[in-house]
Amino acid sequence: MEITLIYSVPFGCSFAAIAALEWSGLPYRLARVEARDPASKQHPAFLAINPLSQTPALLTHTGAPLLESMAILLHLAARAPGSGLGFAQGTPDYDRLNSVLSFLHTTFHAAFMPAFQAARASPDDARVAVWREMAVEKVNKSLAHLERLLEGRTWLASDTAPTIADAYLAATARWAEPLQLASLADYPNTARVLAALEQDSGIRFAHAIEDGVPATSRGGFLGHVALDQLALQAG
Repeated sequence: MEITLIYSVPFGCSFAAIAALEWSGLPYRLARVEARDPASKQHPAFLAINPLSQTPALLTHTGAPLLESMAILLHLAARAPGSGLGFAQGTPDYDRLNSVLSFLHTTFHAAFMPAFQAARASPDDARVAVWREMAVEKVNKSLAHLERLLEGRTWLASDTAPTIADAYLAATARWAEPLQLASLADYPNTARVLAALEQDSGIRFAHAIEDGVPATSRGGFLGHVALDQLALQAG
C-alpha cells in the first residue's frame, strides 16, 4: 500500500512532509483538509485517524496512522535511506539532525503560537498586544539561534543536500514576515537557506499543492484521495 499524507491549508506545517515525500521518491497520495472549514477538520474519517483533528497525519505503508510532524519526518527519512533526508541512527550527523529538528518542532514552532492566538482573537481583546509582544520576542530569539546553527553551513544538518530539518524550516520560518514578527533580512544565514529552498523542486511542488494549482511531481506523487476514502485505508 502506498502511504497517504493528510495535510492542511493554508500555511500548515504539513508543508514540510509534502516536500519530504517529494524528496524521498516513495509512492504516496495526499488528502487535503481545509483548516478554516469546520466540516473538513471534523470529518469522521479524519477524526478516526487523529481524534485531535491536527495535521499532518500519515497513513503508513501498512495502513497504520502516524501522527506529529517530527515522527512523520523521521519515519520518511528511515523509509528512504538513499534519499539524503536523514542519517544512520547513532552517528554524529543523526544526532545533529535530531537536535535541530527538535528545536524547530518545539521551540521555534511554539514561538509563533501567541501570534496565532492574537490573530484569532477579537480586535478589542486586551491580551492581543501581550500575545504579539511575546511572539516577537520568542520568534526573534529563535531566529538568532538559527543564525548560529547555520553559521558556515550550507544546510541545517548537511552540507550536501537539504534534509527533513530544512523542510521543516521552510514550513515554519515563512510565517515570520506575514505575521509581522520579524524581518528575515536581519538573519542572513536563515534568509540564504530559505532562498535556496525556494528554488528546490520539492519545495515548489509543496507550494503548488497548498495553492491548489497544477503541480508537477518529480517524486512518487500518485494524486489526491478524498477524505471519505481514508477510512478504507485506515481500516
